[in-house]
Amino acid sequence: MSMFSNWTVARRLIVSFGLAALTLVVIAVVSYRNTYRLIENDAWVAHTYQVQTGLADLLSELKDAETGQRGYLITGDDSYLAPYQSALPAIKTTFEDVRKLTSDNPNQQRRLAALSPLIDAKLIELRQTIDLRRTQGLDAAIKLVVSNAGKSTMDQARAIVADADHEEKDLLKLRSEEARSSADTTMAVILWGGLLGTLAVAAIGWLISSSLSRQIGTAVGMVQSASSELQAAANQQATGAKEQAAAMTEISTTITELLATSRQIAESAQRVAQNAEQTASAARSGHSTVDTTHESITGIRRQVDQIVSHMLELGKKSQEVGAVLDIVSELAEQTNILAINATIEAAGAGEAGKRFAVVADEIRKLADRVGGSTKEVRTLIDDVRSAVNTTVMATETGSKAVDAGSRQFGDVASAFKQISGLVSTATDAAREIELSTKQQSSAVEQVNIAIASVTQASMETETSAGQTLQTVSQMATLSKDLLRIIQPHMAA
Repeated sequence: MSMFSNWTVARRLIVSFGLAALTLVVIAVVSYRNTYRLIENDAWVAHTYQVQTGLADLLSELKDAETGQRGYLITGDDSYLAPYQSALPAIKTTFEDVRKLTSDNPNQQRRLAALSPLIDAKLIELRQTIDLRRTQGLDAAIKLVVSNAGKSTMDQARAIVADADHEEKDLLKLRSEEARSSADTTMAVILWGGLLGTLAVAAIGWLISSSLSRQIGTAVGMVQSASSELQAAANQQATGAKEQAAAMTEISTTITELLATSRQIAESAQRVAQNAEQTASAARSGHSTVDTTHESITGIRRQVDQIVSHMLELGKKSQEVGAVLDIVSELAEQTNILAINATIEAAGAGEAGKRFAVVADEIRKLADRVGGSTKEVRTLIDDVRSAVNTTVMATETGSKAVDAGSRQFGDVASAFKQISGLVSTATDAAREIELSTKQQSSAVEQVNIAIASVTQASMETETSAGQTLQTVSQMATLSKDLLRIIQPHMAA
């Protein structure tokens, strides 16, 4: 109750109308939900009737087929087969329709699965009897009919259809009960919801009326008390206004001096910002130069790495040439031995081997020259290999020096980047100081104008103090009239 009394009038009205609206919304939602359930339940009822109709049609079509078969068996006239022939496609169509209608019911699907082979068996039995009547006569057909195979199949089919129809009747009964329950719930919600909503709105209206009367009466009393205090305060206000005008004059003089100082600070801050911007530009230029130098050193490092790779490849090639020279030297020695052997054989051959001895001697001399040349080439290759190793070591030393220089330039680049960032920060800070100082100067000017306005207002306040006293007297009279309207017994 105390919390309700602290609410504003608008809030109380909003709560009361909100409660009424909430009651209507709840009733509407529940009614809509139950109505939707009724419509959905009605659709399911219609669905149940369709299933029952399909089951009845299926059984009727089986009976029509059996009727046509019996008529033909008795008469032998093909015209009696018309019901049988029209029932064959109808049975298949009706069975598929019932299967689709009961696709949401596992029990019915199982019954239809059991019914399908019975229907097939019954149709086969009918076709067999018709064929026997047509080919072998009435006695052979009657003999098959008397075996009761078709009757047993038909009885089982009837039993399954009856079970399916019984389940649909149970579902129909259940859905009828659900529809009745939804209707009863809707009526109860509408009746009791409307009654409770009406009572709640009436109670809130009574609370609003009583609390407003009590609070307005209390407020009027407070206004009467405040009017007396306001009258005394108005007298003090006139005296304070005179003192305030004098104080405003002194403050105006101080503000003028502060304005001049703020302008000097703004000019200094502007110069600092300009210097900081020039420093930032120089730092960015140095950072760009360092980046260019770092890229050049990186290119030198790549070239040195390529030289080292080429030198190592040259060393491998010299080793391969040395291996080839070993083979050539070995071939020269073998040739020399063969030449000596040939000379010995030529000497043993006498006069006939002299020419061969001359050729063998020339071959031996050629082998000696090849061996000597091989030694000279080996010496040159060893010199080249030594020079390559020396060059590789020198190049690796240069590569390490380039790496060290690259790292140092990287450190220098990082340092320049930090310097550039710090200078940028300093530039931003100088600009903010400049902007703040300008804003301060503008604010001081506005304060100076405001103080002048306050001085004028103080003078006007002194003039309006008398009018305030008159207004307070009128307010006291009005509060008594309002109290008389809200609570007549208290006004008396």
